[in-house]
Amino acid sequence: MFLTRLQLDPGRPGTRRLLASPRTVHGAVVKAFDGKKTVVEGQGRVLWRLDQASGNKLYLYVVSSTEPDLSHVASDAGWPEHPVQTRAYAPLLDRLEKGQTWNFRLAANPVRSVRTDDKQTTTKRTAQLTVAGQTKWLLERQERLGFEVVQTTRDHELMVHNRRGLWFDKRERATGERNRVPLYSVTYDGRLRVTDPEALRSALVSGVGKGKAYGCGLLTLAPA
Repeated sequence: MFLTRLQLDPGRPGTRRLLASPRTVHGAVVKAFDGKKTVVEGQGRVLWRLDQASGNKLYLYVVSSTEPDLSHVASDAGWPEHPVQTRAYAPLLDRLEKGQTWNFRLAANPVRSVRTDDKQTTTKRTAQLTVAGQTKWLLERQERLGFEVVQTTRDHELMVHNRRGLWFDKRERATGERNRVPLYSVTYDGRLRVTDPEALRSALVSGVGKGKAYGCGLLTLAPA
């Protein structure tokens, strides 16, 4: 597995074109694996995430089973003095142990199922739109993901931000028609404690929740 980071230049026309739609970024990431196998059994799909950092810095992160070639993205949207950085993911994955604490970031698509008919038999997936609902969504999944968000005497060490609704066109394969598809993206920053290293490794390489093709699901760790 590999973790790749590329700093983007927000002032370039190529960056603005890239950021016009999650489908555009998805296409650019897919192109980075042209001719390579991008899904490994038990290791999930290619994951990507756009991160806005302090100082107007913008990064593209990619987690994948094979090393990507993001030279086309760097050429159109990157900084010449900041080349693509790729490193093996295994050393970090192998370091995970129960009881460790890490800072984490997750971009996710928090959704819930709601009943849509009187008989309560049909459900529809809908976005969690409140901070309380988005927080609950993550806390309900933390055990199966192999961690617990660190909790102080009053609250969890968790911040929910960058909450935004996105819309893009998607062509249906069966009919050829284009439909407007909604995607609600949320960024979680916080501190976690490892409870199940194997489950957490799986979350790191396979992603969390829905919308993985469109910039959601990538969980990353940093030393606490």
